[in-house]
Amino acid sequence: MTENDFWALVTRDKPSQSSDDIAQQLRDKLTALDDDSLKAFDKMFGQQLRRSYLWSVWGAAYIIAGCDSDYAFAEFRCFLLSLGQQWYDKIVNNPDCLGELNDWPLVDNYAYPFVEDYDLIAGQIYEDRTGHELPFVPSGQNTPVGKKFSTKPKIMRQTYPLLSARFPF
Repeated sequence: MTENDFWALVTRDKPSQSSDDIAQQLRDKLTALDDDSLKAFDKMFGQQLRRSYLWSVWGAAYIIAGCDSDYAFAEFRCFLLSLGQQWYDKIVNNPDCLGELNDWPLVDNYAYPFVEDYDLIAGQIYEDRTGHELPFVPSGQNTPVGKKFSTKPKIMRQTYPLLSARFPF
C-alpha cells in the first residue's frame, strides 16, 4: 500500500458527496483488497488521522458545525481525509482554509462535514473475513496537540477569519 494508493481509496469524487455515499464507495474499494493490504490501509488511516488531531483543526470544526465531542471530531477528521491529500495537507497546516471550500455535503441545508465510521470500514471487512480484529491504532493522543481554541467570538474571528465569514456564529 503506497501513499498514492491510500489517497486514491479515501478521496471522495466531489466535496458535496454524502457521507453514506463515500462510505459505501470506500467499502466497495476495500473489499477488493487482500488482508495484508487492508492492514496496511488501516495503519495509514490511523497515521493520517493522528496528523489532524490538533486543537486548531477542532476549532475549525467548532465554527463549521459546533463540533463539541471527541467522537464528532473523529468523524470530522474522516471528512477531511475524504477531501484528498491536497486539501488534507492544506487544512492540517491552516484549518481556516476550509473557508475556501465551495461545496459541502448538506443535511437540512446545513454543512455536514462528518463521515460516520469511515475509520472502521477496513477493520469491519477484515474481521468479517478472518474472524480477527485488526490491531487497535489510536487516532490521537489523550488530548489534541497544540493550544486549545477559544470559543470567544472575537478571538474565533481573528483566528479563523475565512471560516467566521463563511459560517457566522
